[in-house]
Amino acid sequence: MTTMTIAVVATDEQDPYYAGRADAYDDSATLTIEQLVVRAGTYADYANVMYALGYMDRVIEFRMERDAVTAAETELAHTDVVDAR
Repeated sequence: MTTMTIAVVATDEQDPYYAGRADAYDDSATLTIEQLVVRAGTYADYANVMYALGYMDRVIEFRMERDAVTAAETELAHTDVVDAR
């Protein structure tokens, strides 16, 4: 029986899709979701297509996370404390 060793391919080039996701994550610390959407639209017009897709995917995930948290907080806020026992 043989053992196969998988060699990791390392290049100096950064994948533009993941670079876009990383930049969206970094931008989320200082920008609102609406501002991120505007910036994503600008990247869609002028940047690398894969970079723009990565940026937009992360912005969509931020929106879904915000909607999930909002729904959970709303349900918690409307829960009667007496019934929670």
